[in-house]
Amino acid sequence: MKAIFLIPTLTLVHGLAAADTASVHGWNNSAELGAISTSGNTVGTSVTGKLDARQELPDWSNEYVLAGYFKDEQVTQSDGEKVRERSAQRYSFSAKAAYKLLQDHDKLFALATHVNDKFGAYTRYSTVGVGYGTETYKTPDHSLDVEIDPGYFNGTRSTGETESGMTVRGAANLKWKLSDSALFTQNLSVERGTSNIHSLAETALRTKINSTMQMKAAFSVRNDTNVPEDKKNTDTQTSVTLVYSF
Repeated sequence: MKAIFLIPTLTLVHGLAAADTASVHGWNNSAELGAISTSGNTVGTSVTGKLDARQELPDWSNEYVLAGYFKDEQVTQSDGEKVRERSAQRYSFSAKAAYKLLQDHDKLFALATHVNDKFGAYTRYSTVGVGYGTETYKTPDHSLDVEIDPGYFNGTRSTGETESGMTVRGAANLKWKLSDSALFTQNLSVERGTSNIHSLAETALRTKINSTMQMKAAFSVRNDTNVPEDKKNTDTQTSVTLVYSF
């Protein structure tokens, strides 16, 4: 018999309600923590967390994001001994500073990211870039923001090889208000380097439970076109998130 214990991810948002209202000057911070524990025929624990700090100033919009994901599983060795092994370990950090132009929703920005993934196709991947972002479409129920930026990357593959070179990144963020209590979002980022195309995508649906609680269902995809033979090109993750705002 297998028992599964699920701790839903809880997001605490300071300032605005979790979501997607217009920004005001000051800080808007969030913290997420989720965990799944299994016992019985399958024994393991996974933990995911995220810190997101956003700052709005008259001329600047800044964002700092720290995220991590860890997973331990119980495996049986050849001699029959059962041990706990780490099967996933990834953390990432990004910092973005955007200068607001005179035209509404137009920005020039600088972005720096770092990802450390012990079991990924790239065990370490860092980028810096500068670019331009704008809101290309806006209605009462829809909005679409896009970004483009050239940059530079430095990474280490799981084989130990190091790579570096120029990149070009494009990103889009779609929001669709389905009703007063439901919001659909689609985020996509594609970064082309010298020998690899790295893509990130998240599809999510948020539904309001009450004035302070939301439920979020999300599906995310990470893809690299050029990976070692023992690695898969695509990683996916499905989650159901409880969001609390105050």
